Amino acid sequence: MLGLFLSAFISSTIAPGGSEAVLAYLVNSQRYVVGQLVVVATIGNTLGALTTWWLGHWAAKRYPAEALLPDSRRKSLRTVRDWGSWALLFSWLPIVGDGLCFAGGWLKLSLFSSIFAIFLGKALRYIAVAYAFL
Repeated sequence: MLGLFLSAFISSTIAPGGSEAVLAYLVNSQRYVVGQLVVVATIGNTLGALTTWWLGHWAAKRYPAEALLPDSRRKSLRTVRDWGSWALLFSWLPIVGDGLCFAGGWLKLSLFSSIFAIFLGKALRYIAVAYAFL
């Protein structure tokens, strides 16, 4: 389970990873309780996303947002500004999710609301993956 946690954490930072494949393998092995696997993956992935959120929060203290960001990150910033913490429900999306988390930190969205939205989105994704491999 530690491997699943680490895979999920790394997958949710800037580094690429394959936590869904690890989860699917472990669910298919039938050696673990599926609910525990989903919780471990969700917590690891949420903590990875919060690392990106904190990087955005840190960056906002030192650099102006729109002036330094490439177009792809500016779009994330606008989306998060418009939707608030609810945009972080989609933090599970590949590539885009990292930008949303970074933008959430940059905009200094409520930490509690951000954690809730990130956790919920990632939990629903891992539940869907686990269900597909039962």
